[in-house]
Amino acid sequence: MVTSRGQERTYKRFFGLLAQRFCYLKREYAENFDQCFRNQYAVIHRLETNKLRNIASLFSHLLATDALSWSVMECMRITEEDTTSASRIFIKYLFQELSSTMGVLKLAARMNDPAAQGWYDNVFPKDTQANLRFAINFFTSIGLGGLTDSMRAHYAE
Repeated sequence: MVTSRGQERTYKRFFGLLAQRFCYLKREYAENFDQCFRNQYAVIHRLETNKLRNIASLFSHLLATDALSWSVMECMRITEEDTTSASRIFIKYLFQELSSTMGVLKLAARMNDPAAQGWYDNVFPKDTQANLRFAINFFTSIGLGGLTDSMRAHYAE
């Protein structure tokens, strides 16, 4: 289903709703979509921009509706060394769709949830100042600077 959604010219919400329903019906489906997210991200550099956008839209729908666990974010490390242009495009579409669906404030609250902070450590890497600066600049450049407030406070320390 994920691969075939990438083949479409535009994202069709129907398939997001269908995938969401599958995930709600059986845990096995949610686990399979979790693995699909991780697999797709691992080979994201092989995909064309349109396919990236459609797949990001599908996964953002599943994340926004909590049909997919936000723990999938663990596989994304947003640093200059760990991202390619394709992965940055995917992350851009994913987060822009999430903010469009959920709103920036709700998305920021989700990303700053202390109970799930381990899932987002690679999205907002604080291991070096350079990595932190890259993540701040990345989110600011895609119009989601509101997500970086806690990172900016950490950077100032």
